[in-house]
Amino acid sequence: MANRLGIFKRERQVPQMEDPSPSTSGMHLRASDSLPCGMSDAVPASIEADLTQRPRANSRRGSSGCIAAGTSGNRRAKATMTRTTIHRIEAEGVKVFYRESGPQDAPIVLLLHGFPTSSFQYRELIPRLADRYRVIAPDLPGFGFTEVAEGRHYRYTFDALAGTILAFTDALDLKRYALYVFDYGAPVGFRLAMARPDRVTAIVSQNGNAYEEGLGDGWAPTRHYWVNPSAENRETLRHALNPNGLRWRYVVGAPDPDAIAPEGYTLDAAMMARPGNMDIQLDLLLDYANNVKLYPAFQEYFRKSKPPLLAIWGRNDPFFLPAGARAFARDNSNAADLLLDAGHFALETHVDEIAAAMRQFLEKNAARARR
Repeated sequence: MANRLGIFKRERQVPQMEDPSPSTSGMHLRASDSLPCGMSDAVPASIEADLTQRPRANSRRGSSGCIAAGTSGNRRAKATMTRTTIHRIEAEGVKVFYRESGPQDAPIVLLLHGFPTSSFQYRELIPRLADRYRVIAPDLPGFGFTEVAEGRHYRYTFDALAGTILAFTDALDLKRYALYVFDYGAPVGFRLAMARPDRVTAIVSQNGNAYEEGLGDGWAPTRHYWVNPSAENRETLRHALNPNGLRWRYVVGAPDPDAIAPEGYTLDAAMMARPGNMDIQLDLLLDYANNVKLYPAFQEYFRKSKPPLLAIWGRNDPFFLPAGARAFARDNSNAADLLLDAGHFALETHVDEIAAAMRQFLEKNAARARR
């Protein structure tokens, strides 16, 4: 993974509407429980959420509840207006687009998106973290607004994506950071962690798999393509990635599919309709088989480095099953899991719960981040 320091180029700033004080209810064991106070710094216990019988986002617990998101004791974090800015920077010959918010000297959280989306998927999460953290969310090559010149002859594999993001962290001089990985962001982020384990302070994996038992039936057509990468099987996947198919990925398993805003899957469809992009996505689907082959190496990293890890999972995800969330604890005593009544795109329905869980988890592990 050869890395080159790019030239920073600031782009226009885009203000966003935020509510940076998330619900404190995200990590309840049951509707009646408070946040688990007894967690160790690495949150070693498994946390299973049942969110079906309690009020949805923006509910607030009184003073008898446990630690509020991002605070000590029962003090709530002060609401702060934040601004998310957009930037581009050259990294390994790729012009990487990214979103950023938060103080420059704050602990860094690096958000890596999944398929078929981009950093746009973090539009609601970023402001809920940015009062305490410097939050950075790049678009992977082939996604969003990151630009790869045709003359670059970029080969779209997960090794290449990880190499570019590693170069991106060098271009921004990111020395220490927590990772939030989702879907495709997981094999990219886990490669970063294996390459430079000393730089990763903690990992939040939201439906980001590293275990074969975590692969659900949603992968069946792709698995068939792995075994037989024929033109016919490629066309079957191409057809499945039409706009209706992309919308299905967002709404399947969601408790209220009609509540999911259309902007995400509509933008994804528009991006995928760009000339050549569908074939990039099909190449990456084929290469995902190499991530499965790397699962044992990812697991060895968890056993050796034992990073504080919180697996936040939409338990109704047909692609990555809850068994994948629970499996992290088999190799990492510093792992915990939080299961939500959500589908694959859990942030679309449970951003307050996820932000609250992240803030407590990151605060618990702040000492490691400062080392």
